[in-house]
Amino acid sequence: MPKTSARLLALLSLLQTRRDWSGTALADRLDISLRTVRRDVDRLRELGYPIAAVKGPDGGYRLSAGTELPPLLFDDDQAVALTVALQISATTLGGGLAEAAERALNTIRQVLPSRLRHRITALDVTAVERPTTRPAEPVDADMLLTISAAVRAHESLRFDYGTDSAAPPRRTEPHHVITRHGRWYLIAWDLDRDDWRTFRVDRMSLRTPNGPRFAPRTLPGGDITAYVTGVFRGSGDASGSWPCQGTVLLDLPAATVARYTRDGLVEQITPDRCRLTLGSWSWPSLAAAIARYDADIDVEGPHELTAAFAHLARRLTTTAARAPTPTPPPPTD
Repeated sequence: MPKTSARLLALLSLLQTRRDWSGTALADRLDISLRTVRRDVDRLRELGYPIAAVKGPDGGYRLSAGTELPPLLFDDDQAVALTVALQISATTLGGGLAEAAERALNTIRQVLPSRLRHRITALDVTAVERPTTRPAEPVDADMLLTISAAVRAHESLRFDYGTDSAAPPRRTEPHHVITRHGRWYLIAWDLDRDDWRTFRVDRMSLRTPNGPRFAPRTLPGGDITAYVTGVFRGSGDASGSWPCQGTVLLDLPAATVARYTRDGLVEQITPDRCRLTLGSWSWPSLAAAIARYDADIDVEGPHELTAAFAHLARRLTTTAARAPTPTPPPPTD
């Protein structure tokens, strides 16, 4: 039988995993008697854990909400998820919340077991977010840790990308891991294309071992946030952005617009109005892309976008005038 302290921690860990536990199930999982389960539950209560008794044939237990926050236990995956969430919060929230997130992150790092501390220390995530209701793409925690470790160690990565199994593996120098719009991305120098590329992590299948170490390169512009914003506003190529970019106000909620906006910036103005910055290869095509949202539009700039809306309106009016008049159906008896 494990020592009392280890047994209490194991019992607490089980109680945190689901709402209700029967006494028999806890005894079986811990390989102890029902009497020992009852004694250990009483010890946890003395330590401040609000454990309620549940009526039943062999009794049951539930870890309830209390008036104070007692110490908590996390498994490895939970620790990784919490570290990522706090790191994002510390860099995106404002004021006291960002400071509190940073303190919580430091607290967690200090108590992590050594097998996990070194891996999580390498986890450095930049959040470049916008309003979205899209569910997050699933990404394995070990994948994020492995990529982040390669970024920190300046080790080349090889991976298969996408669904084409016949394509050769991509050879890259990884530089940053970012999260944006519910997705995870790797910013890396593509050795075969001799240029910067952005890869979705959920489409990557890593190959081992990692490649040789490399000397870090400098991103265009030198700032990861500015670089990423330029990539996603533009054509997807790190060398520049769309030649035509404009900003409008739409009479739609930001969440609605963000749901149908892949490459653009959506900012909430009021609950029913938002600001949209979008790019395209020409001004008329940009006006047409904005018109598809089917809402009242106010152009903030530039004037080329306003002229493009007028040009598009004339073109559509001419097209409608050329359309043949539909023949009415014959009368029916």
